[in-house]
Amino acid sequence: MITAVLIDDDSNLRNGLRELLAHYAPDFTIVGEAEDVATGVEVMDKLKPQVVFLDIQLNDGTGFDVLEKSAAKNGKTTSHIVFITAHEEYAIKAFRFSALDFLLKPVDIDELEIVIAKIRETVDKKDNYAHIDLLLENIRKKVDTYKRIALTTAEGIHLFEVSDIIRCESEDNYTTFYIKNNKPVVISKTLKEYEEMLAEYGFERIHQKHLINLAYLKSYVKRDGGFVVMTDNTELPISPRKKERLQELIKAF
Repeated sequence: MITAVLIDDDSNLRNGLRELLAHYAPDFTIVGEAEDVATGVEVMDKLKPQVVFLDIQLNDGTGFDVLEKSAAKNGKTTSHIVFITAHEEYAIKAFRFSALDFLLKPVDIDELEIVIAKIRETVDKKDNYAHIDLLLENIRKKVDTYKRIALTTAEGIHLFEVSDIIRCESEDNYTTFYIKNNKPVVISKTLKEYEEMLAEYGFERIHQKHLINLAYLKSYVKRDGGFVVMTDNTELPISPRKKERLQELIKAF
């Protein structure tokens, strides 16, 4: 059995989520509930659940306050956190960069099943939960840009500087990150998701399979259909429809 608590100030949402979990995740046991920051910290401290479904907006504060107060009282959070939120672009961006799970209101069953499957795979693995620290760091600073990104692999969660990412390469539903002074990191997510996340950080999609950090672009070669050479001497093809856009970006340097 996987123990879980629900922290949300909306009793209807808690009741609905409890019913969904009973149907789609009968191996989850709801051991406690809370409706504000104070009781949220209390149930996490007392019950030490494996999973916490945590609403962002609470009557007396936020879900981030719950995590910070709990960490201040008990040390690092050792629960798998699933945030519940309305469609708040800033928060969603922060979750993605921190590799944290979230559910949008109203809760979509397909999304819930994806989260449940992920929890089952990872709940027993030892984790240093550094990605939660990364999230809280960004939230506290109220930054609009993120210097670090958390990448989840089969071995665990790893934090890297965004500026150290040289390029990303797609292979089916997997993305390989090539990072300065690190071995390649393989993530079970599509390149499109990272293309959207990294677009404002100087990354450009030059091919169906390749997303590059323009800071590591060494040269653009027109022969053989056109390709780029990266600073690590990797040669990558350019899609015909991407050539004009890339040439414009290079001229703007």
